Amino acid sequence: MANVLCVLYPDPQTGYPPRYARDSIPTINSYANGQTAPTPKGLGFKPGELVGSVSGELGLRSYLEKLGHELIVTSDKDGPDSEFERRLPDAEVVISQPFWPAYLTPERIAKAKKLRLALTAGIGSDHVDLQAAARAGVTVAEVTGSNSISVAEHVVMMVLSLVRNYLPAHQIAANGGWNIADCVARSYDVEGMHFGTIAAGRIGLAVLRRLKAFGLQLHYTDPHRLNSDVERELDLTYHPDPLSLVKAVDIVNLQMPLYPSTEGFFNDKLFAEMKRGSYLINTARGKLVDRDAVVRALETGKLAGYAGDVWYPQPAPRNHSWRTMPNNGMTPHMSGTSLSAQARYAAGTLEILQSYFEGAPMREEYLIVDGGNLAGTGAKSYRLT
Repeated sequence: MANVLCVLYPDPQTGYPPRYARDSIPTINSYANGQTAPTPKGLGFKPGELVGSVSGELGLRSYLEKLGHELIVTSDKDGPDSEFERRLPDAEVVISQPFWPAYLTPERIAKAKKLRLALTAGIGSDHVDLQAAARAGVTVAEVTGSNSISVAEHVVMMVLSLVRNYLPAHQIAANGGWNIADCVARSYDVEGMHFGTIAAGRIGLAVLRRLKAFGLQLHYTDPHRLNSDVERELDLTYHPDPLSLVKAVDIVNLQMPLYPSTEGFFNDKLFAEMKRGSYLINTARGKLVDRDAVVRALETGKLAGYAGDVWYPQPAPRNHSWRTMPNNGMTPHMSGTSLSAQARYAAGTLEILQSYFEGAPMREEYLIVDGGNLAGTGAKSYRLT
């Protein structure tokens, strides 16, 4: 019998299950790169249900208990007295989400002597110390591709919300006002602006494709240059490095992975190279930017707006400076956990567990660390230092 320790975000404050706005969601069978959506044997939930919170349990309980395994689901994940900390020594499998991450530090991995699989329900395994996991022989996997489009749609929404000054204008209407001059004093068209993404993987490229229709001039930088056919199709300008890109564009989308050498990547020095009145979108990871440098850039007007859904730590404390900084469009980490996305990453979590317990190979695209080394998607996206 295996102990499966699953950390999910708390249920809605209005109670579980919520009253759903729709009766169904579209079926997505494959992704833009040709990868098929998850194909587990059976589902323990109805697609469109809230399965990413504690009571939803990712729909895993019936599957695991039929095999005789124990499933522990909690949202209590931080600190030495948390349920996660208490249960960790007996866990063979740990499941976590980027939106409510259970940080698997070297100290926690050393404590988890029985741990064999660290599984991210979603995309992004940087809450796991990959080097420590590799040393301990822990397999790290994630549901690659499952919520890429969900995040890309969120980026497009944030671009338009910032540039068109939507959030303050909505608040004026909600407060009973009609002061149009105040609404439009910071409102611009995106048409003709220059937009650049730092990293053009699944999400970055999806953002570029969606913004093409808005008449922006599109730029990108990435260690792996895109195919020339894609560059021609989208009329992309390639930059050899981020510095070149940020000097040239009006809107920057930060989409690079987080590892030790990219922490604090966007700092005062890089902000100084941007045009005055630029916009920055970050749905990658909060630690990619210097927290206080973002605040300074907004207060001086170097940035006209900052939006994102990633913070550090997560959940962010109530006094986090990003909650009150000017001209921000921050949300909790929600872009990749729409009900549509949950259906895919919960199905992918089940598929990975089925492979693990049956001793079958996991999909290469799901692997991050395997056999003591970076593997699959991990070998293409992460570094151990």
